[in-house]
Amino acid sequence: MKLQNILTPKESLQEIGKQGKSFSIGMPKEYQHQENRVPLTPDSVQLLVNNGHEVYVESGAGSQSHFSDRSYSEAGAQIVYDTKTVFTSHIVVKITPPTKEEIDMMQPHQILFSAVQKSLQEENYFSSILKKKITAFGFEFIRDKANSLSVIRSMGEIAGNMSILIAAEYLSNTKFGKGLMLGSVSGIPPTEVVIIGAGTVGEYASRTALGIGALVKVFDNSVYKLRRMQDNLGQRLFTSIINPSELSKALQSADVVIGAMRSKTGRSQMILTEEMMDLLPKGSVFVDISIDQGGLAYTSKVTTLDNPIFVKNGVTHYCVPNLASKVPHTASIALSSIITPMILSITNFGGVDNYLKFD
Repeated sequence: MKLQNILTPKESLQEIGKQGKSFSIGMPKEYQHQENRVPLTPDSVQLLVNNGHEVYVESGAGSQSHFSDRSYSEAGAQIVYDTKTVFTSHIVVKITPPTKEEIDMMQPHQILFSAVQKSLQEENYFSSILKKKITAFGFEFIRDKANSLSVIRSMGEIAGNMSILIAAEYLSNTKFGKGLMLGSVSGIPPTEVVIIGAGTVGEYASRTALGIGALVKVFDNSVYKLRRMQDNLGQRLFTSIINPSELSKALQSADVVIGAMRSKTGRSQMILTEEMMDLLPKGSVFVDISIDQGGLAYTSKVTTLDNPIFVKNGVTHYCVPNLASKVPHTASIALSSIITPMILSITNFGGVDNYLKFD
């Protein structure tokens, strides 16, 4: 071996990896009613800018999530007042599916990150995206290394926690509830919570309710999900297959009912009949998180964050879709932590084609 090779630093003998190119990333303002979240926080913007990318943020995009234009600007983003400028970026990142007008503003071969809401879209919606050869990543279909639906799970965790906090607020109300504290106090029987659905939402609703001392009963059509929930919670609790007789018995003494089942096909299954809902004691609270897919009860109807409840047969119904948007700051941080690494991976590989060869 020659002396020259021995003295050569190892770094100079290693192959230099392919460097990613600079991309422009645009985040438009959301105009859909009740959508308060953003897909990128100022911290994520700073990370993208530090990696050599340009980020364009439409003015006011983060206001509902308590992220000011100034915070984005200080993170290195360029604040723009023209929506069209945002939609000419290499990568467009938004929460709701783009409207027809927004798709018209997009350029061929762009990359899009957004929700899809497939059951609400018509065929020509997807045709218009295909015509421009846009590569679209749907939030509902993004999976992590553990094959878990990352965004769905993250938003489900938030919705599950929030459902119990919301139920506690109305249950303690003397007008819309029983004036009861959700949980338990020494010497007093605990309040009872019935949760229908043993997925992510149901698990985190159970976790929160158990944490404050409530008596929790969980129903689901899958024994596997019920068993998995108990393993994840690390304790035994009342679980049952959805049997009308057993469910009706649980509803008669329930203080709170959480609808937490998610359908894979579109419309959620109507599980709670009007007769079942009549079994609930007056002043009890029903939070239907499944209202995003139509709701679990025949008495459910969509409400809004401005007017979130209605009372039917003495039962307070809370049926606000997209519950995570009630806490937009928290939800935005959760979304951004999932989306930002994906964007960085795509840019580091120089585009989607190279990225897909890797992942």
